[in-house]
Amino acid sequence: MASLHASPLLISSYSSTSSSSSSSSSSCRRGIMAKFQTPKVGTVRPKNTNSRNMTTSERSSIMIKDEEDSTVSTANTATSISELYMIADAVADRVEMHTNIGEQRDNWNTLLLTTINTITLTAATMSALSAAATTTNLLLPPLNLSSSLLFSAAAGMMALMNKIQPSQLAEEQRNAARLFKQLHREIQTTLAIGRIPAARDVKDAMEKVLALDRAYPLPLLGAMLDKFPSTVEPTVWWPSSSRNSSPRETKRKKWFLGNNNKVERNGWSEQLEEEMRQIVGVLKRKDSEEYMRLGKVALKINKILAVAGPLLAGIAAVGSAFVGSAPSHGGLALTVSLAAGALASVVNTLEHGGQVGMVFEMYRNSAGFFKLLEESIEATLDQKDVEKRENGESFELKVALQLGRSLSELRDLASHDSSSFNSYSCRSRVAETSDEFASKLF
Repeated sequence: MASLHASPLLISSYSSTSSSSSSSSSSCRRGIMAKFQTPKVGTVRPKNTNSRNMTTSERSSIMIKDEEDSTVSTANTATSISELYMIADAVADRVEMHTNIGEQRDNWNTLLLTTINTITLTAATMSALSAAATTTNLLLPPLNLSSSLLFSAAAGMMALMNKIQPSQLAEEQRNAARLFKQLHREIQTTLAIGRIPAARDVKDAMEKVLALDRAYPLPLLGAMLDKFPSTVEPTVWWPSSSRNSSPRETKRKKWFLGNNNKVERNGWSEQLEEEMRQIVGVLKRKDSEEYMRLGKVALKINKILAVAGPLLAGIAAVGSAFVGSAPSHGGLALTVSLAAGALASVVNTLEHGGQVGMVFEMYRNSAGFFKLLEESIEATLDQKDVEKRENGESFELKVALQLGRSLSELRDLASHDSSSFNSYSCRSRVAETSDEFASKLF
């Protein structure tokens, strides 16, 4: 009976022992399974669906390859970031250089203008004193010689100043500093927005830097831009975009859904595309053409003044040499010397005090701005894949800001230009708006 009474106790103890051992073994098994099933951070699972049939060595080789690829990608990203920072530092240095040199060449314009006018007026005064001394029978040949030398020096300095055009040089450096600042902000934005920079970003930044260096050179000897070109062209400070050599399709692909002209894909609609095309047409017919015409006028005026100044100073130098030489010709020589000297000073003041070279450079840069905007719009519209374009609404806002217009004014401009070609009954309204330019900034 004792054994029978003890058996339940043994059974209960054995069952409790077995249950505890089974629970501990199951928890241990779950811990082991969890340990094997938890993925490691930083590892990439192989995409092979037959991974069960793969051997351990194949799995390890795939994991090693994935880790190597991720390491190479990380290294390339770090290299691109460091290169962009290097380019940004170089651009910031160029901003300082162009700013300092621009101030220096602006000082050249002021100092040379004042010096040449002072020399010219001094020479005219000495020529008048020489004539006065001749009438009082007091011969002063040194005054004639000094006057002639001063007029000759003024003519030479005018020719040199007209050749380099300091006001135009200063305007070039101011534009270069502004555009380099803009490029520096673009690079900083690329690094700040969190997008991973690629090798393409580095290449684009380098091309922009080199294009600006070509458009606005720093040295004077050998690399200075021609101040009196035979043909007037817009300034180009951006790299040439690679255009598709294949001919354009005569019929555009109708990728828009429906005919309600609403935004369908990436902010673009058929109405927005047509609006951008009309704006390009206005820029080409009005803004670019007008600023090229004004640039040609400024260049022609600058050429006339550049030739007239030294020529008048040279005539004054010759006339001052004959002042007092003979009673019959002394009065005429004095008149020629004083009149030519005064006119030379006036011409020099008009050319460099009025900064005609700077005005010509300003017109060229304005025409270049419109050309860049035209190429930007055309390149965007030539991109057939709408998803690869810049967002349509953002692009429209950017164009409106660059032209100094609101969105409603930009759309009205495009609709007016379209009506001038598509509507015969609206001629009076088109005639009133035909003189409207696309830009309100310049």
